[in-house]
Formats: sequence, structure tokens, C-alpha cells
Amino acid sequence: MVYVTRRATFSASHRLYNPDLSDEENFRLFDKCANEHGHGHNYVLEVTVKGTPRTETGYVIDLKHLKELIKREILDRVDHKHLNHDVEFLRGMNPTAENIVRAFWKILAPKITEGTLHAIRLHETENNVVEYRGEK
Repeated sequence: MVYVTRRATFSASHRLYNPDLSDEENFRLFDKCANEHGHGHNYVLEVTVKGTPRTETGYVIDLKHLKELIKREILDRVDHKHLNHDVEFLRGMNPTAENIVRAFWKILAPKITEGTLHAIRLHETENNVVEYRGEK
């Protein structure tokens, strides 16, 4: 099995907030991330596809196709957006890194036809990284 990863970056803002809780509870849980106007990150996204290289190309997946897919399906929809307000597929969801990678998976997994989506990693900060490998 060969694993191929494409890396991309985007900038976005979000607010971590549960509307079922009081402002005090939200600030206790999410601290400054519950700020009314949100805050931003320069995210690093890694999409990993697994498979056996094809005889005719030597590729598991053509990285040019994967790059275009990530741009069209994810980056064009989230880059320089407020994730709580501007991104339809995240609407009604608390946009934690954990929830974001699960939403990205739902979009990308059915569209990857060369190899199989193996993992999505999202670096929210230099020190905070979330990885999702789908439902088992």
C-alpha cells in the first residue's frame, strides 16, 4: 500500500460557541475562542490517499487532480471566510478542527476515484493538529 499526501493552506476565521450554553459556560469551555467576533487561523490541510500505483502511470492518484479537487471542493469554499457564517456545509456546526475535518471527509471521500481517501489532517496552529480517518 502506498500513501500519497497533498498539502494545501487556507486562512479562515471562526468562533467556538455552543448556543445551548450561557456566555459564561462558553467562555469557560472555549476561552478566547468564544470571542463574539471570532478569531482566525492560517490552516494547513493534508489529504492522504492510499492505494496501489497503477501500472500505466505509476501513480496512486494524479496529484494534479487531487490538487484541483481540494481547491474546488474545499479551498474555494473556506479560504478567507468566516466558517460559522459563510460556509454552507459547516452551518449549524461548532467549527472545531475535529468537526471541520469530518465535514471535509464527507465532501472529498466520494469524489476520490483514484485510490481511497485514507486521512485528512488539519493543522489549526503549529502545535494543534487533528487527523480523521473516516468512520469504521
